[in-house]
Amino acid sequence: MSEHVQQSQQPDRPPRAGNAEPEHDVAGRAGVERPGPEGGGAAPERGYVAIVDTYHPTRRLIPEFAKAGYASVRVQSGPEVPEAFRSALNLDDYADNIVHHGDLEETVRALDAYRPVAVVPGGEHGVEFADRLSERMGLPSNGTERSAARRDKYTMIETVKAAGVAGAAQLLITDEESLRRWHAGLGRRVVVKPLSSGGGDGVFFCDSPEQSAEAYRALLGAEHIYGGRNEGVVAQEYLRGAEYIVDTVSRDGRHRVCDIWRTTRLSANGVLDLCDSIRSVARSSEEGQVLGEYAESVLDALGIRHGPGHLEVKLTPEGPRLIEMGARIAGGEIPHYAELALGESQLGWTALAYTDPDRFHTECGREYRVQQHFASVAMISPVEGTLRRYRHLDQLEQLESLYDVRPLVAPGSPIRRTVNDLTYPLIVNLRHEVQETVLRDAGTVRYLDGESFYEIA
Repeated sequence: MSEHVQQSQQPDRPPRAGNAEPEHDVAGRAGVERPGPEGGGAAPERGYVAIVDTYHPTRRLIPEFAKAGYASVRVQSGPEVPEAFRSALNLDDYADNIVHHGDLEETVRALDAYRPVAVVPGGEHGVEFADRLSERMGLPSNGTERSAARRDKYTMIETVKAAGVAGAAQLLITDEESLRRWHAGLGRRVVVKPLSSGGGDGVFFCDSPEQSAEAYRALLGAEHIYGGRNEGVVAQEYLRGAEYIVDTVSRDGRHRVCDIWRTTRLSANGVLDLCDSIRSVARSSEEGQVLGEYAESVLDALGIRHGPGHLEVKLTPEGPRLIEMGARIAGGEIPHYAELALGESQLGWTALAYTDPDRFHTECGREYRVQQHFASVAMISPVEGTLRRYRHLDQLEQLESLYDVRPLVAPGSPIRRTVNDLTYPLIVNLRHEVQETVLRDAGTVRYLDGESFYEIA
């Protein structure tokens, strides 16, 4: 991986506890009895929902649907589980695990036994199949017409611009020489990345046509985090400005902005834009209003009428510009952070949109309110080796706004230099009713970080 790679912060969080279920055969339908139509167990209060390609982080949708009286059936879009998610596959709390083996009608018949009220994408990997399945079953669906635009990063930006929404200059790379000419003509930094990967996988920042060509060679045909090979590469102008996360939920074309986050970034360990924190942003703020309106225009352009959306947007001097979006819930800890800051999250709104659309329409116009200002700060390791201990933990514990300290690398384990979200060693979460207290403590966390923070064996 090049030193130019940059990935978004997406730390993991354990799911809420629930009733355990016997192991299932992940290569086919469940091989044991289970609750519901075929297993003879007690049916849920109101029915079932289907969630496509859920893995550990997005399992948090399950208890939200359960609160509304619905059990969850997991649908796997193919027999192979991507290697990056194998350790995160947990089939507890699902009524069934239905694996698609290539015959859509067979999968529809298996799922139709549960008569689900909704088919929900459980993550980026499941977006396109959720579109196919929901459309085929006549359930609330974003349809397949613009499915590619919701996954292919080049088509995504071109679709947005064709709808009259501002977007970045870009090139679908077909060969090195055309890339070199395009970069030279642009005359400034560009970003080179795969068309359909995720999680910041394989993103290169390139200052010269030679670097762009090198990134293209490294990416084309390389394996991505979903287990396939990069079949295409896109180059985009590097957008200058603060980067934000906007999370949404839609029903019948009406959009709810659930939470907005501002990221902070630094250059470290050879990475130009390394995300080191996120903090909550009020919807009623000036930036919140601009970002919310822009996000809704992007959702309309990409045909998002139902379900969650996760947008990454740069607020440039010329206005907001989409980096990319996912037609699914935010990854990792973000929904949990939203609950801590706002008292609500994209999870609850997703369940409401699919199970009680009338109530969703009644309440979606209400702006969220920041009840407690929140920031999640990632430590940036400049060292490699075996971690003996973290120094200065006592000073972190004295921070006035400290919510928790979450080690991702335990003492005695190997530690690497931080170059992406997979290599953060420790997360510090801050929450306080006064924003300035959170900002001050976030600055203190960054001050305490550095080589002296880590004792290496």
